[in-house]
Amino acid sequence: MIKIGIVGASGYSGSELLRFLVNHPGELQVALCTSETYAGQCIESVLPNLRGFLSAKFEPLDLDSLKERVDAVVLAVPHKVAMSFAPKILKQGLRVVDFSADYRLEDAETYQAWYHTEHTSSELMPQAIYGLPERYRAKIRDAQLVANPGCYPTSAILAAMPLVAQGVVELDSIIVDSKSGISGAGPKPSENTHYANRESNVVAYNIGVHRHTPEIEQELGAVASEPIRVTFTPHLVPMTRGILSTVYMRLTEEMSTQEALSIYAGFYENEPFVRVLPSDTYPETKAVLGSNYCDVGLEVDTRTRRIIAMAAIDNLGKGAAGAVVQNLNLMFGFNETDGLKVPGMMP
Repeated sequence: MIKIGIVGASGYSGSELLRFLVNHPGELQVALCTSETYAGQCIESVLPNLRGFLSAKFEPLDLDSLKERVDAVVLAVPHKVAMSFAPKILKQGLRVVDFSADYRLEDAETYQAWYHTEHTSSELMPQAIYGLPERYRAKIRDAQLVANPGCYPTSAILAAMPLVAQGVVELDSIIVDSKSGISGAGPKPSENTHYANRESNVVAYNIGVHRHTPEIEQELGAVASEPIRVTFTPHLVPMTRGILSTVYMRLTEEMSTQEALSIYAGFYENEPFVRVLPSDTYPETKAVLGSNYCDVGLEVDTRTRRIIAMAAIDNLGKGAAGAVVQNLNLMFGFNETDGLKVPGMMP
């Protein structure tokens, strides 16, 4: 039995992780859930969807006692907080999966430039494995520290990676246009996530400066084996969860939609959670709602020699908690799909 501790389990990503884990058919067991806000309260009173599944209470975090209670820790806490916890947890011999951005980037200078704060445990950055199984599956299996990918980057990378790997797109032409539900901002209310401001309203934000930009560039650059710069524009749309990313790329050679689809089908042939859609069928967020699936579709605009590749994910599923379960399964030798073979919810 592998015992899992979740630090920050009452947030959107942490609670979604609990939803996946309570039905895990293997031996991943939720042994500890911490929450500073709800310490001492029953989990089911805070998260009523888990009523009858978890009878435990949220606890305050005691870093020094973790090794006596769990085998692995999931850090469902914001950036800057995770970097203060991870070193102490790793020193106890525990394995860590981090939801935050603190270990996704490869160097502290890039992190500081985009997150405007000093990285206090940068010595761990080189040993962290980027938690995208579709690229780093073998490394994740042996990792002590896994940096779970961001939601926007997951969709953008999976949409673009096959053609970047094939070397058939101009690397300075990549434009990522993403639409996201507001749950990506977390449960704490703000002006941007207030219902009255979001209902019937679509808005772009952080144009050219969104913190997920270097993550997308880093990983697509690694695929291409050379630096890449992308234009990334995120939007908030009036829905709770889901991301649709549309990636525009200029082809270096003439190609039909069917030929491009063949590249994607071959690239993702053995990927259990990437579904390449047939011609004239495009991804939609409802089809992946509540799941760990990523639906990918595309179209070639022969007039402009551009390819339009689209990916839909649930930002709390494949973009967060579902990916954590997928990574934990790999780290502890379970079937990669355990606890995750759940279809999306429509309508």
